[in-house]
Amino acid sequence: MPISNLTALRRRLAVRGLTPAAGIPESRGGRTEEACIRPARLVEDVSLHCRSVGKAESWPEALAFLDGVQRMELVAYAGAAPIYVAGIAAAVRERQGDRLKTVTEDRRRLVIARPRALDAAGDALTGLATLALPEDEPPHPVRDLTQAARALDRARGQLELDVGRRFRLGSDCWLVVDGSLAESPGWAVDIRTIGVSKNHATLPFEGADLERYLRLPLGHRTSIFAPPSRSVAPVHAWALRLWAWEAKDLFHGLVRIEVAPANGVPATADLLSRWLLAERAPISTPDPRWDRLLYGIHSVEQYLRARAGALA
Repeated sequence: MPISNLTALRRRLAVRGLTPAAGIPESRGGRTEEACIRPARLVEDVSLHCRSVGKAESWPEALAFLDGVQRMELVAYAGAAPIYVAGIAAAVRERQGDRLKTVTEDRRRLVIARPRALDAAGDALTGLATLALPEDEPPHPVRDLTQAARALDRARGQLELDVGRRFRLGSDCWLVVDGSLAESPGWAVDIRTIGVSKNHATLPFEGADLERYLRLPLGHRTSIFAPPSRSVAPVHAWALRLWAWEAKDLFHGLVRIEVAPANGVPATADLLSRWLLAERAPISTPDPRWDRLLYGIHSVEQYLRARAGALA
């Protein structure tokens, strides 16, 4: 992000016999997951409970927020194989007192396509990094879009890890990550890092426990659980309701909090939950996900998008 002059790039690709195209894929907004239930192991209580965490409390120390953004646009076809230009960016913003400032950031531009499509583009892509899709099946525009979106997700995730690692080298303050800690062995053991996930494609319970999980009242958390370790490192987690869901949707205001196992104890879970309740984005935030946003995370996204500009 920013990706400058895509019109000129399309012209250069047309000169090389490729078919110019335009469009922003549906998956441009962020990571996608297949909906499923992956049963978790309770580490607090013998059955799932809902617990009040008490009134919101202001975070007592400096606090940093990490998030990333991505955007992808179709620029051409090499035969039936699409070629996408994408941008990814990530940043950490730190709050001391009432001020948020950006302390670490990075951004990259990528061309995503099958190797033969990249070869066909030739020197039209000079100066742009490339990300090759698998060639194990014939080109299929819809399948290639899915693979490109997944490749972009991975690239964005790696960039966030890199930015978070650089931040941690120079600071030991609390860091709130937008998403899961389980992608990084370092995050998963860092007792001053917290993951806040808005994504509920993967649910940790079924049956009556799932209903209890989804009907969690405002200001309550679930029992602490250990999600199945399908990623890099094990973490402990609980659900927290930031805003009341009644008369709205079961997911309204629901987030999953992830911490290092050392922080997965009831007293710490209650304390962190009270602090996070005080970080909720205001209702006036012009974002359809406002009910699951923290103000600091929203600030990082706004900063990155303002710096990125639009694909042109």
